[in-house]
Amino acid sequence: MAGAHRRTAPAPAPATVPGTGRDRSFDVLRAFALVRVVTYHTFEWPWLGFLFPSMGVMFALAGSLMARSLARPAAGVIRGRLRRLLIPVWVFGLVLGAAMLLHGWVPGPDVLYWVLPLGDPRGDAWGEQAWAVLWYLRAYLWFVLLSPVLLRVFRSAPLPVLGLSLVPVVVLEAGAGGVPEGRLGSAIGDLSVFLFCWLLGFAHREGALDRLRGARVAAAALPLMAAGAWWAVRHPVDGSVDLDDIPLAQALWSAGFVLLLMRFRPRFDALARRPVADRIVTVFNARAVTVYLWHEVALMAAVPLIDLMWEVPMLERRLPLDSPWVQFGVAWVLTAAAVLCLGWVEDVAAGRGPRLLP
Repeated sequence: MAGAHRRTAPAPAPATVPGTGRDRSFDVLRAFALVRVVTYHTFEWPWLGFLFPSMGVMFALAGSLMARSLARPAAGVIRGRLRRLLIPVWVFGLVLGAAMLLHGWVPGPDVLYWVLPLGDPRGDAWGEQAWAVLWYLRAYLWFVLLSPVLLRVFRSAPLPVLGLSLVPVVVLEAGAGGVPEGRLGSAIGDLSVFLFCWLLGFAHREGALDRLRGARVAAAALPLMAAGAWWAVRHPVDGSVDLDDIPLAQALWSAGFVLLLMRFRPRFDALARRPVADRIVTVFNARAVTVYLWHEVALMAAVPLIDLMWEVPMLERRLPLDSPWVQFGVAWVLTAAAVLCLGWVEDVAAGRGPRLLP
């Protein structure tokens, strides 16, 4: 990335939401990332991570928005972020915790991690599929808390700091015998994997990427993606090259992919001409935490519902009830129900009046 001092013509101004200043491309990418997450958790296709590394994209978008917010006093920004994250998590924990108690869960002292998830909250095996998704919110919480320091360090030398942010994951995964076990090890591991993507959000917001020639960005991003793919092929887990199971491959592929995405930002101007699609994107963004938290519960609940559908002769004859596509469809219906029933919690967490739909 030498030659970063050269200025190029600025990228076209992104489409914004009228009256809000929101970058609509961010909203579309976040909605697409959420759909990809639900799709992966249904079908578990390893190639989805290569096609669109959702978590890297979501961390980069969040990093950019955090950098913008830190134009205000950091303490107030962090309080607001914590409130918007923790209140939905508490409601999720109360509902899921009650269900796990009915299935024999006996909580211990680590139940406090449901209050402040600096480490992974735990439950019983029955609810593991549901609470396992909290790793992302835990990593997001740590990035939020560290962002005032990270942004100061990034501004001191943007491109060198961005490049050096890949060193921790390389050292941990390729040179230090792996990430330490336990809650602290999990937090360190996830932070190291997605640190580059979070700082890419800073680089986008600060304009550092737009000052780089596109060819130079591609020359940096493509080798990163190639290295990630190579590492995945050389270090498969149970015969699979699923990036979610190979942290270094995830870090390198996501770094290259998101670097290209944030530099050559796609525009979605045509979306405004499609009211239904535009409305869906709006709902996904206003209810992003609800969709993310409850989609695994929906996937779990879809199974007994499909079992009941087998008892209806017409449905048994007409629908491929043994297909994961049916579970996918039922899960989305149940996720929509969660949005209607519990999405208002996000309004309360954001200090808005509760609404059925945004």
